[in-house]
Amino acid sequence: MEMNSIPSKLEVAADIAGPIREDDGDGQLLAISEMSELFSVTLRTLRFYEEKGLLNPVRRGARRFYRSRDVSRMRVILQAKKIGLTLAEVRRIIKLVEGSTPRAEQLQELQEICGAQEQLLQEQEQALQEQIAEVRGVSQALSGMLQAEAA
Repeated sequence: MEMNSIPSKLEVAADIAGPIREDDGDGQLLAISEMSELFSVTLRTLRFYEEKGLLNPVRRGARRFYRSRDVSRMRVILQAKKIGLTLAEVRRIIKLVEGSTPRAEQLQELQEICGAQEQLLQEQEQALQEQIAEVRGVSQALSGMLQAEAA
């Protein structure tokens, strides 16, 4: 099979809702180096996602080749990672968008996943703000103590 000529960079602005393209069997394949370059990830990252069952490249000897399904999955994986989802949640999303659930139900469940993640991130943001305030208070107290020692 022919190798794709691919752009040197791909902006990952994929829709987490998919679609995950079906492979027609005759589609063009990307070598692991092309996949790595396309998504600006390391070869190790691609192997990790394969090990976790998120990508399923075609093997030809020791070489890996990625189909359109893997490219689509990688877009979903990277967007999910960017918003802080776990690998288990990524698996859930891939299973959902590749499944036979009606599209409206898929979108509703994806919205719930994103809503829960937004809530978690807001809680983490609040905790960070509290930690920052605490550190500032301690730092100011230490500054006051240093000034008192110097006097």
